[in-house]
Amino acid sequence: MPRKNGINVITMGCSKNLVDSERLLKMLRDSGFEAVHDAPLDDCHGYAAVINTCGFIGDAKEESINMILEALQARDAGLLTKVYVMGCLSERYRSELETEMPEVDGWYGKFDWHAIVRDLAKAFPATAPWDRVLTTPSHHAYLKIAEGCNRFCAFCAIPLITGRYKSRPEEEILEEVRQLTARGVKEFNIIAQDLSAYGSDLPGGGLRLASLIDKMAGIDGVRWIRLHYAYPTQFPYDILPVMAKHENVCKYLDIALQHIADPVLSNMRRHITSAETEELLARIRREVPGIHLRTTLMVGFPGEGEAEFDSLLDFVRRQRFERMGAFAYCEEDDTYAAKNFSDDIPQDVKQQRLDKLMKIQEEISMEVQQSKIGTIQRVVIDSENDDYYIGRTQFDSPEVDPEVLIEKTAEMRRGEFYDVEIIDALPFELIARPCQ
Repeated sequence: MPRKNGINVITMGCSKNLVDSERLLKMLRDSGFEAVHDAPLDDCHGYAAVINTCGFIGDAKEESINMILEALQARDAGLLTKVYVMGCLSERYRSELETEMPEVDGWYGKFDWHAIVRDLAKAFPATAPWDRVLTTPSHHAYLKIAEGCNRFCAFCAIPLITGRYKSRPEEEILEEVRQLTARGVKEFNIIAQDLSAYGSDLPGGGLRLASLIDKMAGIDGVRWIRLHYAYPTQFPYDILPVMAKHENVCKYLDIALQHIADPVLSNMRRHITSAETEELLARIRREVPGIHLRTTLMVGFPGEGEAEFDSLLDFVRRQRFERMGAFAYCEEDDTYAAKNFSDDIPQDVKQQRLDKLMKIQEEISMEVQQSKIGTIQRVVIDSENDDYYIGRTQFDSPEVDPEVLIEKTAEMRRGEFYDVEIIDALPFELIARPCQ
């Protein structure tokens, strides 16, 4: 049977989009709607759909378009009542999309999505700033501390979508953390397009990530803080002693490096050299012993010949990143690279390079996993199945990193922290038993 006043918010893309969806869900519920997240369309008879799109790379854009088309088909079949679109894809291509897909009931961007609530409810609810419905397990949350990017890397469309960098005020962020800990959140994954630049645009200027995290670590109830998406150029080195000092700041850093060969870094407009990158990584590991580094690398960017690719392979072998992802270059409209370079490396060559790089990383990852056998690790329990409790260590971010499968020889509760002994390792999972 159709359900009145129902809205299904569907999130595509990254955790930064997810935070926007969570805020929208809260505003919709405060306005009296029955708002759900990522529900199957077959379960939403009589609902409207709001699709929060991603516009970062070609595959993500295609996935968002396909989701819109699927929702429109469901509406035309009488399952959904309306289809609205928001987010990065519509922020960047709204005029083109409005022309190509006029059957969509409403278009909103990345920054004016609040108008969805106004248009549907005819008024704004009295929702507190940054209050939201958590779609993650109740013990962990993503915390967005800034929006936008000033880096303008040659390959990247993010500044074209998000605009200039804008930090949230420190006290506003800390108050959000206090509110979330009062609701039972214990683990905070700190996100932004660029953590390194946090504070640079606030009154007085200066890089303030270290100050923010230092204060956040002192809030009662904060058990883990994990840092995502730092930028290597103008890296805020004062964050390192903060990470080393606080037990509740995870020894984990997500820092996208993209490449190591100087000609490619120059073409990418990364404003960092190979030597500076090596020194950055050495200093991070020196000042934060035991840290696990997650990075992202790119193959096939214009200027990457065989010599440059070989240097990338050597770099990965030498650095032995604990966590690494990679992708093949895909030209993005209106970026510096699209305007100034020819995308002349054949797709099959890009794929061969990507496969070779990831094969090396898979071997490294297995060795990193095996090195943990016999160690005691603290884990947080996320879920369970018939055979195991499923948890993560401080080195494992939700959704993207390995999990720990824990034998059910002692009772464990979701959202609680326990010490376990690692007894076996798989490429993407650890096997553990509870410590007695």
